Amino acid sequence: MPEGPADIPEGPAETPQVIVALRTIAAEWARIGCVGFGGPPAHIALLRALCVERKGWLSAAEFEDGVATTNLLPGPASTQLAIFCAWRLAGPAGALVGGVCFIVPGLTIILALSAVFLAARPPLWIRGAAAGAGAAVPAVAASAAIGLIPASWRRAGDGAAARGRWSCYLLAGGAAAVLVGPFVVLALAASGLLEMVARGQHRPGRGLPGGLLPLLAAPAATAGTLLSLAWVAFKVGALSYGGGFVIIPLMQRDAVHTYHWMTSAQFLSAVALGQVTPGPVVQTVAVVGYAAAGVGGGLLASLIAFTPSFVFVLAGARFFGQLRANAGVQAFLTGAGPAAIGAIAGSAVPLGLALAHLWQLGVLALAALWLLALRRNVVVAIGGAAVLGVIAVLAGAPAAA
Repeated sequence: MPEGPADIPEGPAETPQVIVALRTIAAEWARIGCVGFGGPPAHIALLRALCVERKGWLSAAEFEDGVATTNLLPGPASTQLAIFCAWRLAGPAGALVGGVCFIVPGLTIILALSAVFLAARPPLWIRGAAAGAGAAVPAVAASAAIGLIPASWRRAGDGAAARGRWSCYLLAGGAAAVLVGPFVVLALAASGLLEMVARGQHRPGRGLPGGLLPLLAAPAATAGTLLSLAWVAFKVGALSYGGGFVIIPLMQRDAVHTYHWMTSAQFLSAVALGQVTPGPVVQTVAVVGYAAAGVGGGLLASLIAFTPSFVFVLAGARFFGQLRANAGVQAFLTGAGPAAIGAIAGSAVPLGLALAHLWQLGVLALAALWLLALRRNVVVAIGGAAVLGVIAVLAGAPAAA
C-alpha cells in the first residue's frame, strides 16, 4: 500500500501522488542497485515490481510513460528511470538519494574488480578470466543490437520510403562505428536531422534536437589526464543514445588509441565488467577512469558520466509529457534510433579485432551461439566465457596482454 497520499507540486497535476520517506527510497533503490544484474531490462522489471506491483506508488500507465520518456533522452535510460521514479515519490531530494543509491553499489563493485583486473601483475587465472570474458563482448554487442531492431523497425512505419531510410540510417551507424569510432555520434545526429527533414519537421533557423552533438563529438584539446578523462566521461553521459553500447566505439578510441590509458585487451575486460556487475552498463567508464588515474579517476569519470542524467530529470521531468508529444523530437529519434542500433552492431567489429589469441575466437563462437542463436542470458555468457578463459590459460594457452 502507498505510504500516504499527498500532493507534490513537481508531478503532473492529473496523477495522484504519494510521498515516500527518503530512508525508504535509499533502502529500496540501494537494494535494486545491488541485485540489478542483467542491464536495463532487469532494472526496469525491478523498478516496476517495486513501484507498481508491490507498493502501488505509481500507476502502470505512469510507469510505462516514464520508461518511454527516458528512452527519448541521451544517457543511461534505466538510471534515468530510477531517478525519475524517485523524483515522483519524493521530489528533487528523492531523485538525488534514489539515483545515488542505485548507482553506488555497482560502482563500488566495479572499482574493486578494476583493481584486480588492471593490476600491474595480475595472477594467471585473473588474466585468463579477463581474456575469456573479453572474448564474449563482441557477441554481446551484436545481441544488444538485434534486441533493439523490432521496436525501431515498427517505429519507422509501413511505407517503403520510411523503411528504406531506416535501412540507410542503420548502415550509416554501423559504418561510422567501424570506420570513425569517436565520431559515431555525428552519424546519429545526421540521421535524426535527415529524418526530420523527410517528415517535414525541420525549418531553417529552428532549434534542432541534438544540434550540439557534433560539437560534443569533437576530440578534446590536449589537456592533462583528469581534464581529458572528464571530457571522455561527459561524452559518455551525454551521447549514449540507444543504450550503453553506443558509446563503446567512441570510448575505445579515446581510452586505447588517443590517450593510451589501457590496452585493447584491457578495454574488452572493462566492457565485460560493465556487463556482469549490477547497475548501469555505463559503469564501464569507471574502469576507464581507474585505468587513467586510479580510484580517484574512476570516481571522477562516474560522477561526470552520470551527472547529465540527474540534470535531465531534475530540470525536465515536469516537461516529459511535452517531449513525448513533440513531433520534431519523435522524428529526430526515429532517424537516430536505427543509426544507434547500427553503431552498437558495428562496435562488434573493433571489439572483435581487439582479440589477441586464436583460442578466444572459439570462446567468441560459443558466446555467439548462446546469445544469438539460443537468446540466453548475457551475464551467464560472460561468466561462462571467463571460466573458459581460466581453463584455457591454465592448460597452457596464452593470456591476453
